[in-house]
Amino acid sequence: MAENYDVIIIGSGPGGYVSAIRSAQLGLKTAIIEREHLGGICLNWGCIPTKALLRSAEILDHANHAKDYGLTLDGKMTANVKDVVARSRGVSARLNGGVAYLMKKNKIDVIWGEAKLSKPNEVIVSKNTKPVVEPQNPVPKGVKGEGTYTAKHIIVATGARPRALPGIEPDGKLIWTYFEAMKPSEMPKSLVVMGSGAIGIEFASFYRSMGVDVTVIELLANIMPVEDVEISAIARKALEKRGLKIITEAKVSKVEKGANDITAFVETKDGKVTQITADRLISAVGVQGNIENLGLEALGVKTDRGCAVIDGYGRTNVEGLYAIGDVAGPPMLAHKAEHEGVICIEKIAGLPNVHTMDRLKIPGCTYCNPQVASVGLTEAKAREQGRDIRVGRYAFNANGKAIALGEDNGLVKTIFDSKTGELIGAHMVGAEVTELIQGFVVAMNLETTEEELMHTIFPHPTLSEMMKESVLDAYGRVLNA
Repeated sequence: MAENYDVIIIGSGPGGYVSAIRSAQLGLKTAIIEREHLGGICLNWGCIPTKALLRSAEILDHANHAKDYGLTLDGKMTANVKDVVARSRGVSARLNGGVAYLMKKNKIDVIWGEAKLSKPNEVIVSKNTKPVVEPQNPVPKGVKGEGTYTAKHIIVATGARPRALPGIEPDGKLIWTYFEAMKPSEMPKSLVVMGSGAIGIEFASFYRSMGVDVTVIELLANIMPVEDVEISAIARKALEKRGLKIITEAKVSKVEKGANDITAFVETKDGKVTQITADRLISAVGVQGNIENLGLEALGVKTDRGCAVIDGYGRTNVEGLYAIGDVAGPPMLAHKAEHEGVICIEKIAGLPNVHTMDRLKIPGCTYCNPQVASVGLTEAKAREQGRDIRVGRYAFNANGKAIALGEDNGLVKTIFDSKTGELIGAHMVGAEVTELIQGFVVAMNLETTEEELMHTIFPHPTLSEMMKESVLDAYGRVLNA
């Protein structure tokens, strides 16, 4: 006989495990099904371990520029690849165990195996047949396994995987995805990165800090194409100053493999083809939702471009079946998945005044050096919409804290609706902007006006002062520039 729950969630990434916790908090009998890693891609192979790698790179960069701070090191500091990777994997393992603890604390049943929907309210769990990239931490005691489980509400939170281009499929040896790029056994001497979104640029930045000769190939005119053009240009200049080679408006049309290297045929928009030989190539051309082999097609779930189609509350067109996170479409961000999951659960539980997510208020962060962060409309998008806007800018080289840190390259840019004073976009490049952006996200969520931001007291000396100065600049009142 099938065991019954109020809510079953398939997938334990950020969207899945956060949804499970919120479900349990609201008194719903909850189970989560996972076939491979508690915490999903983000915790095990994405957001968290990449930041651990980038932290090692940051320390290395600082050490090799110690002289700029009046410090002397005996010789050049070098990276031990094995230890850098081990630290990153250790961070993931620690947080993986933390998710197991949270499941136990909130009395959420963990069902271990591969899920397939047989009915809108029924899941059959079988033994996982997918090769595990890296051995899982010991499975927590008390987890359930193969069998049939039912629930009135089933949420699909199966995440996404790297997209592969025909003829340039990753092979795990010469052509890497982020899985292989995250744990190299040794550092390549040269590297081609195909794609300049967040994943591509973060790995390009990391490997450049490690001393690798890196070339980035981007199909569009600007790197990090979703970002404001002005911010993208500043980031590109800074990355190139660090030694990255960047080729835009170009594509890798073919890759030839050698015994231990690749040759990428790079075609520019004018049709010219050049060849770049490197030790390895990272394919970072986006991700696609994990919708296959779940039984969604048989149940008639609508999909679009490899993702489940949902409404503002995570509901698919099949009653009782929901989808959240990457599998439900862009933006494919962990924090979006978490928030989407909470909205979905609160709607299921019947809470009053559950609001749909405003996608314009989802921040985006890229943790390269220099960092990039943004929220809301870019200047170009705002003008495309015909909005009358005011734009403010404030450079890092006019901020005392940035100069003291030796991090005086960057910009804070704010965009306001001229008629209402509404903050409709904020874009940053420079040190620690991934920590600063949330101030603007909160302001937008509270519908704060330019006047209220101008009358907010920012502490001195801080990088955050640049946020206020950018607001002041939009209205011709900048004080320290």
